[in-house]
Amino acid sequence: MIDVSQAAIVFLILGITIVLARLLSSYIAGVFTRSPSRLDGVLNRVENLIYRFGGIDQSRTMGWKEYFMSALLINVAQMVLAFLILVFQNILPLNPQGFKGMSWDLAFNTVVSFATNTNLQHYNGESTLSYFSQMMAIQFLQFTSAATGICVAIAMVRSFASGSKHLGNFYIDFVRSLTRLLLPLCLIASLAFVWLGVPQTLSGYTVVQTVEGASQTILVGPVASLVSIMQIGTNGGGYYGANSAYPFQNPNPASNILEIMLMLLLPTSLCFVYGKLLGKSREARPILIGAYALFALDLIIAFIPTTLLGPGIEVRIGGFMSAFWTVVTTAVTTGSVNASLGAMNPLVILSAFMGMFIQATPGGKGVGLMYMIMYVVITVFIVGLMSGRTPEYLGLKITARDVKLVMIAFLVHPIIILIPTFLAYATGAASAVGVAGGSVGFTSILYEFTTAAANNGSDFLGASGNTVFFNVSTAVVMLVGRFVPIGILLALGGSMIGRKRSTEVGFRTDNMVFTVVLVGTILLLVVLTFLPFLALGPILSYFRGLANGLG
Repeated sequence: MIDVSQAAIVFLILGITIVLARLLSSYIAGVFTRSPSRLDGVLNRVENLIYRFGGIDQSRTMGWKEYFMSALLINVAQMVLAFLILVFQNILPLNPQGFKGMSWDLAFNTVVSFATNTNLQHYNGESTLSYFSQMMAIQFLQFTSAATGICVAIAMVRSFASGSKHLGNFYIDFVRSLTRLLLPLCLIASLAFVWLGVPQTLSGYTVVQTVEGASQTILVGPVASLVSIMQIGTNGGGYYGANSAYPFQNPNPASNILEIMLMLLLPTSLCFVYGKLLGKSREARPILIGAYALFALDLIIAFIPTTLLGPGIEVRIGGFMSAFWTVVTTAVTTGSVNASLGAMNPLVILSAFMGMFIQATPGGKGVGLMYMIMYVVITVFIVGLMSGRTPEYLGLKITARDVKLVMIAFLVHPIIILIPTFLAYATGAASAVGVAGGSVGFTSILYEFTTAAANNGSDFLGASGNTVFFNVSTAVVMLVGRFVPIGILLALGGSMIGRKRSTEVGFRTDNMVFTVVLVGTILLLVVLTFLPFLALGPILSYFRGLANGLG
């Protein structure tokens, strides 16, 4: 049974995170409005040097096409660099373990995974990657992919702001998100993790003698710095194959709670930033309340087995906190795990699916906000049809083209999940990785492509997914799932630039009535789209387990 103390822990973690996110939001808004800061004396010099080196004109602004192409091209360039590092890591420095280079398909999957903020891992980092690869490829892409997500969301919000004339300059947003937001936050978090017992060293692995006289290799490295950006940037890829289920990466309950809070921090902050950049703080309420209402629903689904059948077989951190972590990591599309997903009750997996299908509870930092705006536009359109009025949002009339764009962005998700799932079975790729038949096997394959499409990265297959089919197919899904919706939603934002605003008071979008309608619309869309497939997977597994337990 869930006791009062466990419920109190959940409320305390969420309450502290929301308060910190509210405080941080003012700073984040200042970063992207280029408000004066005490850090300017140092950081302006660093940033100006970067701008001069990159030939960046600070007065130049961009339309949505140029902004999107700039984001896409810089990410492609980073993927190429990281690919070369992984393939040739055997001849590069900081490889005391003597690891060989990655195969082309695994390297391709890995760089796409980390550049798209997915961090799906078909390898075990502690036995595959050198220190140089972990820092210069993996951690590097975790910073840049996180920065990209923040930038495109800020650009979209600018397009909805009153008097907006452009989306900003991607390169300036990108640099400032790194120097003024991600790097400082990660420095603080890294020090906290080291204090809590997470290793941070380049001294190499150590072989020691156990009390039984056997030898054991202590697998350490630059772990604390990777954990900080993997959670703050909602990346999820861990130093170890077991991720935060590995004791060195998540040594105690305090580190477990800190990692959960860091996952939620930026996605929650950006909900507040939305209102601040619009100059209408009340407009952030439906987005924040709606996101956490859906999050609460996921928690209820996940905690049902805690009261009936038990959460699963995980015991190191505790079943309750493992289930809580799983809901958080999929709600914010981080993808890190502190327990084996195969050990979870099917209803916990069901709640994980819901978080990845919706992608806005509150979703990954940046892109989650973009998805929530997408749902808002859909909801406003539906309300307009029901009331017989022209749909408007923030005084902007929602046109037929706007609705087409958001519906395409929404439909991309089920298409890139369901078609590859079918192909995995049609080609025999599913059986080739030893996936069991029945609802459990279907769940694992559906989850693999769902986590790739949602840029989440938590998965059932792990290193067993290191086949050409799964490496290439999930890489394609990750690329499409990341950049196609971003491009479409930036196009939606670009169409708002210069659009005439109505002064009439229409349907209010800043109150609880709209919040309820918004949540209902999201649930209706997701349930209608995915329920048949969930019924074949985790729902069927749950009722089979329940029947066996009662039998």
